[in-house]
Order: sequence, then C-alpha cells, then structure tokens
Amino acid sequence: MPLKKRIAIFASGSGSNAQKIMEHFNKHPEAEVALVLCNNPSAYVIQRADNFEIPSHVFDKYEFTKTDTILKLLKSMEIDLIVLAGFLWLIPENLLKAFPNQIINIHPALLPKYGGKGMYGDRVHQAVLDNKETESGITIHFVNENFDDGEIIHQSRYRIDKNDDIEMIKFKGQQLEHLHYPKVVETLVKKMKSL
Repeated sequence: MPLKKRIAIFASGSGSNAQKIMEHFNKHPEAEVALVLCNNPSAYVIQRADNFEIPSHVFDKYEFTKTDTILKLLKSMEIDLIVLAGFLWLIPENLLKAFPNQIINIHPALLPKYGGKGMYGDRVHQAVLDNKETESGITIHFVNENFDDGEIIHQSRYRIDKNDDIEMIKFKGQQLEHLHYPKVVETLVKKMKSL
C-alpha cells in the first residue's frame, strides 16, 4: 500500500476552503491534510484544523520570510503539495524553489482580471461590482513569485444579476470555490502519484 500524499494548507482567516479540503481528504485513500499553517494566531482555521485533529503551526512574518523554519517543518513532515486557502502573504523564494509546481492558490475572480497585490476577498468583489461586470468566477493557479500570476489550472464562472450585491457575489463565488478546489487538489495529487 503506497503512502498517502501529504498536503499542507496555508490560511490567514476563517478557513472555509480549508474546511472543505479537510473534509474531502478525511479518510481519503490517496492523500491527507497533514498540516495547517497560519500567520494569524486568532484565525478560526486553527480551530477547524483542531476539529480534524490536524496539527497547526502559527508563524510571524520574520519566521516566514527571513528563516528556513517553515521550509524545514514542511520537509520534516514530508509535504507533497501546498494549498493556499485565503492566505494573504507572498510565498518566499526558499519555498518556491523547494516546491516547484507544488504550491497552488485560489482567487475569487477570473484572472488575469482583478488580481495582484492588495486584491483579495471583498476588495475583489467590490471591484467586479464597480466595473458592472456581468460575470465573475474563481481561478485556481500555481503560485510563483508574483501575486496571482502563476499558470492557471482551473477557472469556473458565475453570472452576476443586476440586483446582486457584494454578499451575493461572494456567496456565488464561494459555492464554486467549495465545489471545485478540493477536486482540483485531488486531481493534482493523482497526477503526482503517476509521476
């Protein structure tokens, strides 16, 4: 029986996408969420990890960007894939080099539109509304040294109706995120198995 592929989730906030991924891989035959990492000690995602008995590690900017502590932790836990789920910091070069095409992120818009530094969460939805877009969606992409700039893996769209407010747009986007993100992670895990 081959060992399961091991996933690490990075999150900064509530962690609803992290929750869906933890649920998806709970008792999964091929992969497991082995670690949750967070840059916010009061983030609810830590409780979510605890509920699944998944270890978590909280770190600060210095530890993340100026030391190899996180890299050593990921390596010691034999992590195969890093999944960003509402994680707001740029990934440092030491992690990008150690995990080439093994770090993915989800963005609440159809990249390349509405991406880049400072474009996350409600800021993205507000920009979509302000520009009177008739559709938006989600983008799952590989991570590189720039915000929202890596190769696109998957996009899904939803229609914006003329009465939709920011909450409705966010709801439609989250429905797609929760549906597709675990499946895309699973697809990547399966590809890793066949390498």
